[in-house]
Amino acid sequence: MTRDDFLAAAQLSDTLVEQWYAPIRAAFDEFDISTPARLAAFIAQAGHETLGFTLTRELWGPTAAQLAYEPPSPKAAELGNVRPGDGRRFRGRGLLQITGRANYAACGHALGIDLETQPEQLEQALAAARASAWWWHGHGCSALADSGDFVALTKRINGGVNGLVDRQRRWEVAKAAFGI
Repeated sequence: MTRDDFLAAAQLSDTLVEQWYAPIRAAFDEFDISTPARLAAFIAQAGHETLGFTLTRELWGPTAAQLAYEPPSPKAAELGNVRPGDGRRFRGRGLLQITGRANYAACGHALGIDLETQPEQLEQALAAARASAWWWHGHGCSALADSGDFVALTKRINGGVNGLVDRQRRWEVAKAAFGI
């Protein structure tokens, strides 16, 4: 993937391309996000999750859904959030929004960085790109991208189909950029 491919696929300003191209390219190489289908799908999904690569941290209200990230809720337990404040501390971060203490610990272990002590590292471009590519790789997203089942891919990433229209719009743009 060239810088121009990324620019066309993500439709970003030159400033954002400069911020994101090298970290994303490195993460793609590290985690075998290498086919045009994978590149297009990842860029589309990440573009939606980050409002066009502008946010690497979940906005916090807290909303009713976000309050479920706090103990003692079942969702908090599922995410490994065991201490008061863990929901906010381990909110979604990165390009695909790694969420929850347990996911931060697993991701940090895999990448060799301490995300439990410094979860804010996932807001930085290289860590955000690597963590998201790691999650993508570990959750079978490449196979879904290769199959073309974008709805199933969205459900895998989002848990539902929130923002599907925007995700699909971004996917069409990215596919065109990669000649799919």
